[in-house]
Amino acid sequence: MNEKTKEHLVLLADKYETISFCDDDPSQFLRHYKKASDTELISFIAAMLSFGSRKQFIPKINFITELADSRGGIFLWIKNEFFKNDFRCGSEKFYRFYSFDDMQILFSELSQILKSEKTLGEYFKIKHEESPLIPLCDLISLEFQKSKIVPKGKTSAKKRINMFLRWMVRKNSSVDLGLWQWYNQKNLLIPLDVHVMEEAVKLNLIDADSKPNRKTAEKLTNAMNEIFPDDPVRADFALFGLGVDKK
Repeated sequence: MNEKTKEHLVLLADKYETISFCDDDPSQFLRHYKKASDTELISFIAAMLSFGSRKQFIPKINFITELADSRGGIFLWIKNEFFKNDFRCGSEKFYRFYSFDDMQILFSELSQILKSEKTLGEYFKIKHEESPLIPLCDLISLEFQKSKIVPKGKTSAKKRINMFLRWMVRKNSSVDLGLWQWYNQKNLLIPLDVHVMEEAVKLNLIDADSKPNRKTAEKLTNAMNEIFPDDPVRADFALFGLGVDKK
């Protein structure tokens, strides 16, 4: 990678990693609550719904927060299973491929986690300590065996889980919260989607025939570690910025 490309990506990351990044981004929900226990949960739910059109999925996340806030917040809403009465059941689609029943399953699995540990973060901290060699994105995926909406599989890039982890783990950021200091940010993976891939291909960071899978996410993350040592997923802001600057 030439120095000009490195410098350009650093400048773009500096430009876009600001609080204004959250305005139209699902990361806006990171600051909906003051308590970390609430923040972890709404961030996870928001990440799982963050695909397709922002104009479509952001109102869906807002709908969930409105229901939860009428019951004291998302933590109480999930832990006390208020969703069973407040949120509809049925096979009718809630968002894109996922039905109201699919969302009920996600909420139920989150509720089971909170019955085991006080918070989502504490639960996965223990899981990480028990299996430190397994990437955290995979540990999270394994805990949601029934939830269709949570990415699974060894070859999956697990984009939405890795975006959630960027929010929770990265520190000293005006966007990401750094709540989970027990996990090293250098071990995070780029939240790989088609847009990020396209920009990475144009910069010759990955091959033109790359697929949006785990192998590509790992390769791109390793390349970004050259530019952002020990914080490779900061490149997510830079690659996002490349697309914005070209509009």
